[in-house]
Amino acid sequence: MLKSVLFFAIGLVLLIKGGDWFVDGATGIAKRFRLPDIVVGATVVSIGTTLPEVMVSTTGALAGSGAMAYGNAIGSIICNTALIAAISITVNPGPVNVKSMKTPVIFFFGSAALYCVASYVLGEFPRWLGFVMLSVFLCYTILTVRNGLKNPDQGSYEEEEEESKEKPLWMELLLLVVGAAVIAVGADLLVDHGQIIARELGVPETVVALLFVALGTSLPELVTTLTSLKKGRASLGVGNVIGANVFNLVLVSGVAVSLAPFEVPCQNFLLNTGLNMSLVLEIPVMLGVMSLMTIPALLTKKLHRWQGVALLCIYAAFCVCQFVL
Repeated sequence: MLKSVLFFAIGLVLLIKGGDWFVDGATGIAKRFRLPDIVVGATVVSIGTTLPEVMVSTTGALAGSGAMAYGNAIGSIICNTALIAAISITVNPGPVNVKSMKTPVIFFFGSAALYCVASYVLGEFPRWLGFVMLSVFLCYTILTVRNGLKNPDQGSYEEEEEESKEKPLWMELLLLVVGAAVIAVGADLLVDHGQIIARELGVPETVVALLFVALGTSLPELVTTLTSLKKGRASLGVGNVIGANVFNLVLVSGVAVSLAPFEVPCQNFLLNTGLNMSLVLEIPVMLGVMSLMTIPALLTKKLHRWQGVALLCIYAAFCVCQFVL
């Protein structure tokens, strides 16, 4: 058990560090070819910070652990919203750009509808749905880039970063390749030893994925949010979280389902009633926390401290429920 916990922790560290290297290398190459900041941010950086979730979910699905792939996507969204964004909102609430917020919110709830159809109606995630999700991801990325090019002053994170010396091309390519390899190794360790820990603790794999794996793979979003918060730009961090949540539904799940379709996990039941926890608790919480964060913001054009406090309370209650119910 102790050995598995150690390897699980090593896997998390490798995911985080590999993600950093991948983003640094990819961003450097993109900048070298004079790509606009918004294109780099909406494609290279967003995909790079979501790559840990992609690798964990895909590795889990290919290993026959649909529960790991399923729980990681939902858990990352709940963690991103009710913990990471909630911290930012609680510390520094403020106005939001409703116009730039509408597109990711619409895409999120549209993608969530697909997820609900698969979970509640089909009871499985077939390969064709994975292709649909990836098509939605492609449309979202194209729209984000197009809107960003029209409004180049919005949604750019790189302009907020401290300028660093340009690395030689060979170093950027090395960072890209090594980063991807390290992420792959970290994901493999995380999935393998996450399954062992779940068995040893006597809890479903979805619990490990929803809480520990999801928190670990969400650390890039946490870093981005805290950086934005430090610079007094909390809304930027919240915007990154919404975009990451869209990617979790359509890119993370899309890749996993396209390569290895799986059924909705039925390992965890509500108080032994026979009701699937993922259907009566986890998906409703995912939809609820996103609604709580985005709908008041869209209606009032600002984020309120009470939203952040409420989201943090929901996250704490959700974690407790995973072990109590």
